Amino acid sequence: MFTLAHLSDPHLPMPAARSLDLLGKRVTGYLNWWRHRVHLHVPEALAGIVADLKAQKPDHIALTGDLVNISLPDEFVRASKWLAQLGGPDGITVIPGNHDVYVATAWGEGLGLWGTYMAGDDKPPATDFQVFPTLRRRGPVALVGLNSGVPKPPFFATGTLGEAQITAAEKILADLGREGLCRVVLIHHPPLTTEKHFKRLTDAAAFQAMVRRVGCELVLHGHNHRSEVARIDGPAGPVPVIGVTSASAAPGGKYGRARYHLIHVEHEPTGWRLGVDIRALRADGAGCELDGQFVFRSAASAVVG
Repeated sequence: MFTLAHLSDPHLPMPAARSLDLLGKRVTGYLNWWRHRVHLHVPEALAGIVADLKAQKPDHIALTGDLVNISLPDEFVRASKWLAQLGGPDGITVIPGNHDVYVATAWGEGLGLWGTYMAGDDKPPATDFQVFPTLRRRGPVALVGLNSGVPKPPFFATGTLGEAQITAAEKILADLGREGLCRVVLIHHPPLTTEKHFKRLTDAAAFQAMVRRVGCELVLHGHNHRSEVARIDGPAGPVPVIGVTSASAAPGGKYGRARYHLIHVEHEPTGWRLGVDIRALRADGAGCELDGQFVFRSAASAVVG
């Protein structure tokens, strides 16, 4: 059995910023953080989640974005140090979220600091967004990382994949399906057409059409700060789409307790068994507890083309 941990949206604490750093969109995000979000995302909750995750010793960790808040250079530096404490790049796969590309940032001062965590197998550290989609094979699991983070105007948290990325992902998933691997797609924005206009994935319909053609076994996302399950029709049956609560959600906040998911992947004669354990921060903040379980089964990969 292979165990994959999924966490998302840690929103690490915001550092102080100079006035010059807050020109443009950043100023609204900065004010919103100190007025509201600082009470919704707390380091104590994240520390509890990380401690429990390490005690569970998963085979790999998938982190689906929003490590930072308004893409300040100092935020990326702090996040790179936090990642190093969480684990090495061979054991952790990272994709960006919309807050990680809140504004356009020089790669070397921003996402490039996490380049080794985003690079595909046998690839050098990522040097730009063209690295996506990425591919990492871990045991029976193939992790396909997508980037939906694109700088957007103020008050918009939408994401976009783009035709080129969806086309490349389709080829990768088709090839992996023929190999018989358990294909797990990582994306920050929920790839659903029912999301709110200002938070949605703008090309969710195109993504879903791609999944209907070539399929995959699981889609993992963040962004909504809550644990949730949806489905997309695939060629071999419904594909589960699973979101996870923010890993730093404050107890008693509007997002509920901080959570992460442990996904147990087992091969069966007819396909894959995916057992999902929801691990939630205890109400008193002292460790985590089991907060629900789901089981999904997928038929053997069915690929068109």
